[in-house]
Amino acid sequence: MDDRLAALEQWVSGVLGTTKYQIEPASADASFRRYFRIQFTDQERTKSRIVMDAPPGQEDTAPFIAIAETLRSCGVNAPEVYAIEPTEGFLLLSDLGHTPYLMVLDRESVKPLYEDAIQTLLQFQLQWPKSHRLPPYDHKLLMSEMELFPVWYLQRHLGKTISEPEQQQWRQQFELLAAQALQQPQVAVHRDYHSRNLMALESANPGVIDFQDAVWGPITYDLVSLLRDCYIDWPRNEVEAWAAHYYQRLVEKGQSGTISWEQFLHGFDWMGVQRHLKAVGIFARLNHRDGKPGYLQDIPRTLNYLVEVSGRYPALAPLHQWVRELG
Repeated sequence: MDDRLAALEQWVSGVLGTTKYQIEPASADASFRRYFRIQFTDQERTKSRIVMDAPPGQEDTAPFIAIAETLRSCGVNAPEVYAIEPTEGFLLLSDLGHTPYLMVLDRESVKPLYEDAIQTLLQFQLQWPKSHRLPPYDHKLLMSEMELFPVWYLQRHLGKTISEPEQQQWRQQFELLAAQALQQPQVAVHRDYHSRNLMALESANPGVIDFQDAVWGPITYDLVSLLRDCYIDWPRNEVEAWAAHYYQRLVEKGQSGTISWEQFLHGFDWMGVQRHLKAVGIFARLNHRDGKPGYLQDIPRTLNYLVEVSGRYPALAPLHQWVRELG
C-alpha cells in the first residue's frame, strides 16, 4: 500500500463516518490521476462512490470541480462532487458506472449511443454560460500540441532526424491547420470527448468524465474526437453521416451561422488532422516518458486517419506524403 492510498483511505473513512467499506481501483488515465471505487452500506443500502487521487504537485482539482458543476447545470450527466480535500488532492464523486462506450460499441449499439453523445455535446456547447470562462484554445496551444508529433513520435520513437528545412515544412503545415481551427465558431470544448470518457448508462446517457482540460475552442473538435476516435474506427461514409446529423441539428437550432455543410466538413477534417497529430505524439510520450506502452497499439489507427484525411486536400499534400511514408 502506497502512502497516498493510505492517506486517501483515512480521508474516506472520515467523510463516510465508517471504516467498513470496500475499495478497489476503478481506472487510471493518461495523467497522474488515479480513481478508486468505494462501496459501503448506508441505511441498509449498498452505495458506490468514486474517489479521485490527484497529486497536487502534478494535478489541479479546481478546474474539474468548476467544470463538473457547469456541465451539470447544462443538463449533462457529469459526476457530482460530494467532498473535497484540496491539500491532498482527493475528491469524492458520484459513480457513473463500470461501462465506458468503448466496451459496448458495436454495429447494433453505435447509433443510439452516438445519438445520445451528440445530443449531450450540443447541450453543453450551446448552453455553456458566458460567466464560466474557459482557457482559450489559441494558436500557441494548437501549435504546441502538433509539435508533439515530430518531437515524440518521429524523433524519439522512430529515431528519425529532422533537418531544418523539414522542420520549416512541418511548421508551415501546422500553421495551416491552426489557422483553420481558429476560423471556426468557438464553443466549450471537452477536449477528450471519446469512447473511453463516455460512460454507457441506462438513463441519462452518457455519463461524461475526464473533462478537466476543457477549453474554449473550435466547434468541430469534440465531434471529431467522438467520430474519429483513436480507440475505435468506423467507415468514412458513416462518420460523415453522423457529422451531417450534428450539423443539421445546428441548423435546426439556428446555430450554424453562415457555414455551409461543405465548409463544416472541411473544418471537421482538418480539426481531425490536428488532433491526430497530437494524439500520436502523446501516445509515444506516454510510452517513453511515462512508462505506459499500452497506447502504442492505438498509433496505427490514428496514423491511418492522418493518411486518409490529408490525402483529400492538396494543401496538406506534404503532410500526407510524410505520414504515408511512415507506413
